[in-house]
Amino acid sequence: MQTTPRGRAPSRCGLPRSRRWGRAVVVSTAALLTTGGLAWALGAGRQLFPDDRVGWGFAVLTLLVAAELALADGRSRTGGSSAGSALAFSVLLVHGWLPAVVVVLVIAGLVAAVRPRYRGEALWHGAVGVHGVGAAALLLALFGTTPSVEQPWQPTDWGVGALPQLFLAGCAYIAVSRALPCLAEEGRSGVGRVLTRFTWSRQLIVALALLGTAPLTAVVAEAAPGLLPLFAVPLIAVDTTFRMAMARAEDQLLDPLTGLPNRGWLLSRTTEALDEAAAEQRKAALILIDLDSFRTVNDTLGHLTGDRLLLLIADRVRARLPAGAQLTRLGGDEFAVLLPHTGSATAAQRTARELIGALDAPLELDGLSLLVEASAGVAVYPEHAPEAEGLLRRADVAMYLAKRDRTGVEVYEASRDGNTPDRLALLGDLRRALDDGEVELHYQPKVRFDGAVAGLEALVRWQHPERGRVAPDEFIAIAEASGLMPRLTEYVLETALHQVAAWRAAGLTVPVAVNVSPRDVLSPGFAGDVAARLARHRVPPDALQLEITEHVMLEDPRHAADTLAALAGHGVRMSLDDFGTGYSSLVHLRRLPVSELKIDRSFVARLVVDAEDAEIVRCTIDLAHSLKLLVVAEGVEDDETWERLRDLGCDAVQGWLVSAAMPAPETTAWLRARRTSSPEARAAGGRPPAPCAPPGPTAGTLPVRRASVR
Repeated sequence: MQTTPRGRAPSRCGLPRSRRWGRAVVVSTAALLTTGGLAWALGAGRQLFPDDRVGWGFAVLTLLVAAELALADGRSRTGGSSAGSALAFSVLLVHGWLPAVVVVLVIAGLVAAVRPRYRGEALWHGAVGVHGVGAAALLLALFGTTPSVEQPWQPTDWGVGALPQLFLAGCAYIAVSRALPCLAEEGRSGVGRVLTRFTWSRQLIVALALLGTAPLTAVVAEAAPGLLPLFAVPLIAVDTTFRMAMARAEDQLLDPLTGLPNRGWLLSRTTEALDEAAAEQRKAALILIDLDSFRTVNDTLGHLTGDRLLLLIADRVRARLPAGAQLTRLGGDEFAVLLPHTGSATAAQRTARELIGALDAPLELDGLSLLVEASAGVAVYPEHAPEAEGLLRRADVAMYLAKRDRTGVEVYEASRDGNTPDRLALLGDLRRALDDGEVELHYQPKVRFDGAVAGLEALVRWQHPERGRVAPDEFIAIAEASGLMPRLTEYVLETALHQVAAWRAAGLTVPVAVNVSPRDVLSPGFAGDVAARLARHRVPPDALQLEITEHVMLEDPRHAADTLAALAGHGVRMSLDDFGTGYSSLVHLRRLPVSELKIDRSFVARLVVDAEDAEIVRCTIDLAHSLKLLVVAEGVEDDETWERLRDLGCDAVQGWLVSAAMPAPETTAWLRARRTSSPEARAAGGRPPAPCAPPGPTAGTLPVRRASVR
């Protein structure tokens, strides 16, 4: 019968209308055949069941088998491969179709009476059994064999010529009892549908074994009918062993916590769904859902509470599933939804938003009101992948992007996938470039409005031997997605500190800022590693500044806060980069141990022409100063922006107006030129000449060159 997660009743909506009609036809036909057959038998004065010792032996055996099926757990299957089928077939061989139908009805009726919850499934399998009996009886009739209660077919009458009849009749019984569930199956949507494909060979072997005992039962019925009840032992043993094997196979497809189908089921069912979609020339989709900051719940409230929360989340999402969709749990806090039918990527994305929107309302647990957010990635067949594994990988890529960018839902885009063959090749090249020291650091100055150098920002540059210059955004994204980011950060820190030590030895004491990713901050021992590198290069902590973003606090706030506090304890200064582009900025600003705030270039670029951006910049500067933070504006490219920022009280600027990022030798020359110039020249050198004059070399500045600062 249908197995549903942890005892939940089968979902009627999971059975397609055509399959429900198929079941109805099978049950109705069996009812008509049974009613008509019994009416004919009674009208003709036929005996329904033998009343001699053989009949009583079969009756006791029937009750024992029926009792075992009725008292077994909810996973019992009363279909064609059960002990009930073998018993009905043995009665058919000796006494004909009428007593065999009685056996089927008694077993189905007793199971339905004892287990009302599974009444529909018991009656369904009873109807299948009636059809199986009818098929076997018809095949025997083709050989001229029509046993009855009044004229039984005794084993002493069989002989060698009876073997083909016995074999073919058994095959007919098996074929019908297996074919009808497959045609109307699923009924068994969900795990049961895939389970059939996992266990069909085992079902066939067990069915042959059980039905092979039927002739032996008939022999015992003739020779020693009092021993018939003993046949309950092997019949029930084989049947129970089969059900246990089915249960184990089923458990391999279920998540033990939620009872939802797992990854194995998802891949198998998705393969089937994609085959159906290809045949019908339509689309299908996978949605991958990941909970944000769920680790915090486990760390704060414990894993048992986290497990209970996962159950609530699964119920909440399942309630919003569209018709035909199936929710699965892949492990941890990852869920997946299979959409066998979808109109387009936009429709699948809309469904994904509705599903994660189900978590907008707080979840009540132990008197606590918990708000859980989620990110989802969508991949659509056939445009994103032709097979289940590829579709799941691409949904995972899209989910990662949604999680990283805090956008909620993302549809897969090949251009943003770091796992394409080209990008994988680039990843290998980047790893070799780090090993061979081919990645360079360029340095972009941060200058105060009096012309003094406030610091330098170290920016990664990579000149590929074949591809030429690779955009930093491209290879940094690859490093983050692949796990190479800690290695890249280690390389940058080591190179920057080596350069700082060289500059200090030459009398150039300027602090250098290095960008670090959230993954770096969450790496175990990161603060200690930074302190050890400072000591090894004999660089004071205040000569290093780490630039972080607000995203560092989103995944594991407690761990991130501990790491940042340890860095601050070592004397390392921190700057909050890209301020205003994240989420909950004021909350994070209050908690982070930063000494500097950098206004994102997206606001600075339109400062002069956009009143709203100008107001954002003004409020940001006032807020930072109220918290005793220095403010640096990024992306300053013209005199008007420089003047406006100075009037607003900004502390320093960074951008092409001052200087593009330069290699270390050019940066050294730039620093020495500014150190030897007068304060007035330095102030003038803080920005290029007036707009009417072409930009060019001046006393204390290099020509402005456009270059990426990331």
